[in-house]
Amino acid sequence: MRHSILVLMITAAAVMSCAKAEFSPPDLGGIYTQAAMRSHVDGNPVIVIPGILGSKLRDGETGQLVWGAFDGGEADPETPEGARLIAIPMKEGVPIGELTDSVRSDGALDRVKVKLFGLPIQLNAYINILSTLGAGGYLDQSLASNKLNEIDYGDDHFTCFQFDYDWRLDNVENAKRLKIFIEEKREYIQGEYRKRGIHKDEIKFDIVAHSMGGLLTRYFLMYGDMDLPGDGSVPEVTWEGAKYVEKVIIVGTPNAGAVGAVETLVKGRDIGPFLPNYAPAIIATMPSLYQQLPRTRHGAVVDENGTRLDLMDPGVWVALGWGLADPGQDKVLDWLLPDVSDPEKRREIAIDHLKKSLKRGKEFQDAIDVPADLPQGLELNLIAGDAILTGSGLRVDRSTGKFEVSQYSPGDGTVTRASALMDERVGGYWTPVLVSPIKWSNVMFLFTDHLGLTKSHAFSDNVLFVLLEEPRR
Repeated sequence: MRHSILVLMITAAAVMSCAKAEFSPPDLGGIYTQAAMRSHVDGNPVIVIPGILGSKLRDGETGQLVWGAFDGGEADPETPEGARLIAIPMKEGVPIGELTDSVRSDGALDRVKVKLFGLPIQLNAYINILSTLGAGGYLDQSLASNKLNEIDYGDDHFTCFQFDYDWRLDNVENAKRLKIFIEEKREYIQGEYRKRGIHKDEIKFDIVAHSMGGLLTRYFLMYGDMDLPGDGSVPEVTWEGAKYVEKVIIVGTPNAGAVGAVETLVKGRDIGPFLPNYAPAIIATMPSLYQQLPRTRHGAVVDENGTRLDLMDPGVWVALGWGLADPGQDKVLDWLLPDVSDPEKRREIAIDHLKKSLKRGKEFQDAIDVPADLPQGLELNLIAGDAILTGSGLRVDRSTGKFEVSQYSPGDGTVTRASALMDERVGGYWTPVLVSPIKWSNVMFLFTDHLGLTKSHAFSDNVLFVLLEEPRR
């Protein structure tokens, strides 16, 4: 009896001790400095790819900031001129990939300056990823003098690059741009190596991609700069892009889509208090949003009777009056199509654009959903969240087009765990082992929200280990 009481007392003391224990973040500098000093010799250069909204956009003709700081200098989507700048042009008979304007990406949105009541507030966006890579010796040039980095990364600041891109566009178009970017940076790095007397026949890159950046990365790996067939057929996986890449870390990527994409396309985008609203007709011109819609086979969107809705069917959008098919968006369509005076003609052009965007979105999804084993030498890592109940299902009233979130699943508040994994058990037959067309090399779950994933010390620690210390395959 005394022995039992003693054991209980010791156990209770241990539990109390654990409860009082405080854990500090790891000393990343102490752990990784030595590896960081040799990263430019033994490791690969790294490309950081932000997600949707994660790159600044600027008008190449006027210099006008289209998307970026939100301090009063960016284009106002609540005016005709601003709406035309942020929206993708619409023209009947013109393929999605040829609908271009003068707007160009202008660097990753590493910091966001928001002005409320005349007072500037600075929010961190992708600075967390960039500073993590800086702490590991992969210092972006724009952060060379930044004090966020606590370790000695040496004087070699040429091994990390931001791939900024026009996130409004089709992900296939941006995958093509990624190949050009990689070839340019490979030539630049070879020049830097020669200056340092380093001989390296083959240069491969590692990629860290957040959110939608993971989708265009996966397409690039599987198909390189190859276009989609356009006839509805599924292309053959060539792994052409994988020739340039060794390790990939994708973070919070909606591999199976997100119900939030439906909400954004139907309701528009409200950035925050006292900031402009981006109307549905503006947002719905952007092909990339359609490529993030949930898969019909997973049953994420149903009507009042529980019948699955095929979100890639334009007839569904027209019947429900969603997005570009919303009759209430004619004022915005008038802004976007100033040369078209007839409302019916404007609607005809808008629905044509809707059909093209949905068709392209379906072709893109089919292409990246093809089951395929990773080629030798490629490692694909996933970091996702699963501690926050996240909207995973919508119930739609067919008579009004209104919908509400009817189902929640573990996720990061934006992307569900199942979507990040591309879990094919959703809406189908459940088995105890993951069923996914993506052959993950490693999966890690963090207990935080979508943007918080990149702020986590666990994120920094594990990313640095993968890039700096994990043995290469």
